[in-house]
Amino acid sequence: MAHGHPGGRGIWKRKAGSSVANPADVKVADVSYQNDELAGLIVRAWKEDQPNGFRDSLLKGSYVQRMAAAQTALQNLPLHPINLASPIVITEDEYDAGWEADNDDQIVFVLPNRSRQVGDLLENAKLLMAATPNGI
Repeated sequence: MAHGHPGGRGIWKRKAGSSVANPADVKVADVSYQNDELAGLIVRAWKEDQPNGFRDSLLKGSYVQRMAAAQTALQNLPLHPINLASPIVITEDEYDAGWEADNDDQIVFVLPNRSRQVGDLLENAKLLMAATPNGI
């Protein structure tokens, strides 16, 4: 599925009767959720950015591959695992272009751009989780 959306920035879902010719037209509310373990995943994605590393597993490949990588990352959180049916991680660029959800159960996390901070600090990641809509 192409994920750019003519309405632009945000996460969009389809309502009954929508199609390729009639794209997703329901904008999903942007929310922020603070969680130290999720902030740790941000830092890990910033650090493990080599080809085929953790970051690439979250952001490259098919929808199914990206969803599986997100599920694995969330389920392997050490203290408070999270088990969602259809999580996916997208970049800020994908968010800004408009992301059309692949299904009604999809929960979209946005990985903040690494360029927004210096030093791979956990506190920076937590701040960006709050500042970036749906920050991972």
